[in-house]
Order: sequence, then C-alpha cells, then structure tokens
Amino acid sequence: MSLTQDIAVRPISGALGAMIEGVDLGRDLDNRTADLIHKALLDHCVIFFRDQKMTPEQHIAFGRRFGTLNVHDYVKAMDGHPEIIVVAKNEGDTKNFGGGWHSDVTYLEQPALGSVLYCLEAPAFGGDTVFANQYLAYDRLSSGMKRMLDGMTAIHTARHVYGPQGRATTSYAESLKAMKIVGSTEAEGEIEHPVVRTHPETGRKCLYVNQGFTTRFKDMTEAESLPLLEYLWQHCTQPEFTCRFRWEPGSVAFWDNRAVQHYALNDYQGQRRVMHRVTVNGDRPV
Repeated sequence: MSLTQDIAVRPISGALGAMIEGVDLGRDLDNRTADLIHKALLDHCVIFFRDQKMTPEQHIAFGRRFGTLNVHDYVKAMDGHPEIIVVAKNEGDTKNFGGGWHSDVTYLEQPALGSVLYCLEAPAFGGDTVFANQYLAYDRLSSGMKRMLDGMTAIHTARHVYGPQGRATTSYAESLKAMKIVGSTEAEGEIEHPVVRTHPETGRKCLYVNQGFTTRFKDMTEAESLPLLEYLWQHCTQPEFTCRFRWEPGSVAFWDNRAVQHYALNDYQGQRRVMHRVTVNGDRPV
C-alpha cells in the first residue's frame, strides 16, 4: 500500500490493478489529486473505486481531466450526453456488450487512451470484468518472437463487429435489446497499427493485437495471419497476466486501453446490469 495524505493505492493482484481509496469522483478534482490518479493508472494499468456517486455531468467532467472524450460511432449514446454510452443487459437478454477479449476502438486511427466505466446496477452474482496486462504479455515472449514481432504491422477493423453483417449489428438485435447498436458500411475501413506498441507515457513495449478488431498482418491474408494471431490472442490473456473485478453499484473502473485488454463476463443470465461509460481519446500507436 502507498499512502499520500488521505489517498490510498492498494494493489489487488500481482499482474495489474489497484483499488483507490479516499477519492470522491463526484467532486471537482484538484490538480494534485488528478495527477495521483493518473500516476496510479500508469503504474497499475487499471484502477478501481468503490462507493462513488456521479451524475452524467460529473462522469464526463472526470473523464475530461485526462483528455477529450470519444463519441462512439456505432452505439447509441445516452440522450443529451453523446459522450456516454449505456452499457446494459436486461433480464431477458442472452448476450452482453464486450463479451470477448478486446481493447476499445483499436479500429480508429487514434484509439482510446482509456475508458471510465461506472456501475449503476449490478447482478447479485456474476458480471465481473477481467483485465489483462499487455506489458507482461510482451515481456514473457521469447527473444526470437520479440525480434519477429517488433517490426510487424497489424490491420484493425470494426467490420466483423459493427459492419452491416457484423455480430453486434445482427445477432445483438434480438439477444441484447437493452442497447441499440447500428451497423454501418463505414465499419468496413481498415487501419494499420504496430503489433508491438511503445506506450507514449511509460516508454514500455506491449503487445497490441486483440481478437475483437485485429484481423490480419499487413501484406498477409487473414488465413495466413490466423495461426500466429491465435497464438498471440491466447498468450496475451493468460491467467497470470490478469486481474478480475467484482462490480457493485457505485463501483468505477478506469483502465489504460493502450496496455490492457478486458473481457466482460456473461455469466449472469436472467439478471440486469447497467453501466455508464466514457472513453478518453488517445493518440496514434507507435
């Protein structure tokens, strides 16, 4: 545990993740407090808060302390607050949003710095989120694999998720009625990112491919790319690289999307779960 005045940072696993205590996110944060939260995010990759109460305006204000906010291209936002998407699942829904390993919006030229997810309603059991440290995923590769991957480029696209025939825009129509997801031909676009990314603030290298949006390597077909991609997807989400967070109403998670993947578990059938999410814009991976 580290302690500065009344703010405590308590790691929750050996791989990543820390609980932050002594902060009210509903209040205007002074610069020093915001700097301590920022440092904890860089040190621990994902940070958590309990017993918070935030209006949509306060949630947006907190997110803006760390950058401009993203407006999602394919998920309907909260009325009056285009920066907030309501991540919800009703009792009768069978699928959930984010139910697979991914990093947020890596199909963009400038993917997210991070996301701030705020829990309003949690199931009595289930519905945890698992996070995976991509610094560790890179560090634990062999020297030969590192040499090969360091110069490679991957292709990211939203086609398989948000395209006209994407899984979020077809199967979710009946199985996730709590959310409105609109497919578009714009999701067919592709963007190039390095397979190994250097974090712009820490200078550390991390793996930057994910099953949600990475489809192939540059100058290779999907079929040619798949064996290596499947190996990397499995490698980078090993249990030793992860932490798991149990949601309660008032809980908040803030993760560094540049160095973390996450997975929203769908193990709470017949129960309702409601979150508000803002996403902080990032920069072009290098």
